[in-house]
Parts: sequence; structure tokens; C-alpha cells
Amino acid sequence: MTTTTPKVFFVIGPAGSGKSSVSRLIAARFGAAYIDKDTATIRFTELLLKLNNSDPNERDNNEFYQTTIMPLEYASILDLTRDNLMAGNSVVLDAPFGKFFSDSEYLTRIRAHHQWPDAELVVVHVKLAGEALRQRLITRGYPRDEWKLSNWETFWAGAQANSCHWHGAIHIDFDNSAEPADMTAFEAELCSSQT
Repeated sequence: MTTTTPKVFFVIGPAGSGKSSVSRLIAARFGAAYIDKDTATIRFTELLLKLNNSDPNERDNNEFYQTTIMPLEYASILDLTRDNLMAGNSVVLDAPFGKFFSDSEYLTRIRAHHQWPDAELVVVHVKLAGEALRQRLITRGYPRDEWKLSNWETFWAGAQANSCHWHGAIHIDFDNSAEPADMTAFEAELCSSQT
């Protein structure tokens, strides 16, 4: 029986860029476990925010969330990733990760801290033009997007300036402007990066 090294796909991009739909496509294509940070953590996140007398929908400008809850959310999904990798499963991580982009050694650090076995790391940069992204945020109508839409220029400028500097992974752009999303170019680039 031959074994292949499992992959971890970090699907990143601004809110509304389509990370979740792209993540699900990749998970289906590669038979990978799909881990959405919100699904995995939203119940305890909202409870902790309420217990702290905080708005459960306001996270971008909430110091308690940023310093106390968010690290727990990421630790949880990174431990779930380890458990799947140890079972030989590839993993797709659907989470923003934006606070960690400037740390070039982030991937090395989390691999060691969360005791991941050998895995190939792939960072998928989901791309979508600004106006298309703004329209998606309006259409989906999430309460947590209200600040982004009310402060659009600030949000978009920050999203554009926050580029990922991680070492130790393959980086691939995924143009998500097509409806439905097209995996062809992504698969071709992933294949060429592995040869």
C-alpha cells in the first residue's frame, strides 16, 4: 500500500472573498477534512463575549476577543488539524489568519507547537476585486460585516495592505471572480509547483 503525504490548505482572503466556497471545493476535490473556524468555535466565542458584556458580533475592534478568545479559536482548529494529519487526512482550514500574516515563521512555529506530523503546506490566496467583494458582503448580510461596510475604505485599504509573508509553504492565487468558482487553474498551478 502506498501512502502520500497529506496536505494542509490554508485558504485565506478578505471577508466576503469566498473563502468558504473555495475551501469546500478544495476539500471535495482532495478528499480532505474541512475545518471552518466559525463552525468549530462560534458557540464558545459568542458565549464568552456575552459573559464579558461584549457585542457577540463585534470582533474586529474588541480587545477582549483579539487578545483572549481569538488565540483559543486558532489553537482549537490547529489541534484539530494535527488530529486529522495523524490519521493521514489532508485538511482544509477556512479561517482569516490575517493577524498572523506578518510573522514569516508562523507556519514553522505552529507545526512545532501543535506537533503536526509531516505535511505539505499550501497557502491559497482567494482573490476578488473590491466592488465585487463589497457586493457579496451586502448580499450575505452578516451582522459582523456591518463595521466593514460602514467603514469600507478603511477596511479595503487594510485588507489590501495585509499581505501574507509565510515561509515554508507553496503559495497559490485563486481567482474567485468566476461563477461558479473554477478549480482548473488552481489545480494546474498546484501540480506544477509539486514537480
